[in-house]
Amino acid sequence: MPDRKLIRPSLTQMMERYPNKTTGRRKQVPAEQTNAENFYYLKQMQARTPMVVVLMDGTELAGWIEWYDKTCIKLNRSEAPNLLLFKHAIKFMFKEEELHTRRRRRSSSRSTTS
Repeated sequence: MPDRKLIRPSLTQMMERYPNKTTGRRKQVPAEQTNAENFYYLKQMQARTPMVVVLMDGTELAGWIEWYDKTCIKLNRSEAPNLLLFKHAIKFMFKEEELHTRRRRRSSSRSTTS
C-alpha cells in the first residue's frame, strides 16, 4: 500500500475562506437597570407628593416618601407614626389624588345609572 498524503489547507487559507466573525461590532446587552424607579422616587420626594401605598396584605397607608434605598422606603405620615416599609412588602403605590378622582368617577357613574 502506498503512503497516503493528508491534504489539509493551511491556517492562512482557512482564515481567508472563513473570516473571523468577532471582528465586527457586537450588539450591546441592554442595561440591567433603567433607573426608572429611582427617578420616580426622587420626583415624588422632591414634590412631597401624597402617596397611597398598598401592602401585600391589602393594608393601605397614606403619606409621602421621605427617602428610599435599595430595599425599603420611609413613609412620613401627618397624623400617625412614620414607617419604614420594605419594598418586598409593597404590592403597589399611587398618588393620593388618583384615589380621589377614582372615587369621584365611581360616584358620578352610579348617580347617572340610577
